[in-house]
Amino acid sequence: MESLNEIKRDTLAGLLAEGRRADGRGMYDYRPIKLQPGCLQNAEGSAICSIGRSQVMAGIKFDIAKPFPDRPTEGVLSTSAELSPIASHMFETGPPSDESIELARVVDRGIRSASTIDLNSFFIEEDKVLALYIDISILDHDGNLIDASALAAMSALTRTRMPKIENGKIIRGEFTGTLPLKEKVVTTTFGKQGSRAFFDPSLDEERGMDCRLTIATTDKHICAGQKGGWGAMSEKDLMELADISMKKGNELRSLLQ
Repeated sequence: MESLNEIKRDTLAGLLAEGRRADGRGMYDYRPIKLQPGCLQNAEGSAICSIGRSQVMAGIKFDIAKPFPDRPTEGVLSTSAELSPIASHMFETGPPSDESIELARVVDRGIRSASTIDLNSFFIEEDKVLALYIDISILDHDGNLIDASALAAMSALTRTRMPKIENGKIIRGEFTGTLPLKEKVVTTTFGKQGSRAFFDPSLDEERGMDCRLTIATTDKHICAGQKGGWGAMSEKDLMELADISMKKGNELRSLLQ
């Protein structure tokens, strides 16, 4: 099995060195993307995002929470990701893996860094605020789970209903409108193999690439980034990929309309 994986990695590396990809895409092309908002009836917001054969579901729920001591008037935002064995034989049951923790943190960081949600508007009364939970579930894994998760989360947030609050409690099933969003944040993820960078790495490409770079953007600026893998990226690489991310980010945001 290991020799077959090595052959596959060598083949993919050879194609990338020539500026080609195994599935025929251009170096900066995404696989087909599909969004299905409103997939969970009992959630305040939800969406499924498919990028190629990768499929991710995001659900939004509200609850009452106690604010953090250093931010007494600010609501709580929490993002989690579940990598189920149903999605891939690579995933195992048990406590959160490093991969699931990183996935949740990258999505969360993009939303926070852009001040997408006004958490001060979640204040209810002293020692009581709204908490918004973004739960990400991986349904099928064929690479680039970060971009699929970020798109699913943002699609769910754009349609999230604000719960009605009375006497410091949530009135379940009653809503006061939709969640106001200051920005729409998306991520664009590159892989790099040798000197070649490419968008939206498939699972096979992820297994063979030297490193990964994810850039979170709004329509105006870059708000966060995350690098993974042992490979290096030059300043020139980063500047070029940042410019491309802004353009590709606008294309992804158009899917959220």
